[in-house]
Amino acid sequence: MPQVCVDASVVVARLIFDEQRQNAEALWTRWQREQVIPFGPPLLYAEVPSVLRQAVFLGRITLEEGELAFAIFCDMGIAISERTDLHLAAWEMARVHNQRTVYDCIYLAAAQAEGCDLWTGDRRLVNAVNLPWVKWLGQEVV
Repeated sequence: MPQVCVDASVVVARLIFDEQRQNAEALWTRWQREQVIPFGPPLLYAEVPSVLRQAVFLGRITLEEGELAFAIFCDMGIAISERTDLHLAAWEMARVHNQRTVYDCIYLAAAQAEGCDLWTGDRRLVNAVNLPWVKWLGQEVV
């Protein structure tokens, strides 16, 4: 089955009110219809709960909304890459694309390793790497 790599921003946009929520929902619906499997690196399972918890802490969402979003996230069935060498490719990508950290590059490395698109809500990343397989959530998706 085809797959697509998603970063935390795409997942969070689907879970809590966000200006990109409609696009995230449209993408998820399309992937389900086309039997595309969303996946991410293990980092995804640390980042999404952290972003949700921060949204609760900062009062962007209520505790109840955060707990519901977390429960939905746990049931989304996002596959996790089992590759153990992503950090090596991510380090190199961070160097090549002059990135300050390797967090985003872990997602790039996961998508590149599987030969699939990476979807992100991070326009800065899309512009910085300028790779045709790195897609911005804000672009036309329906």
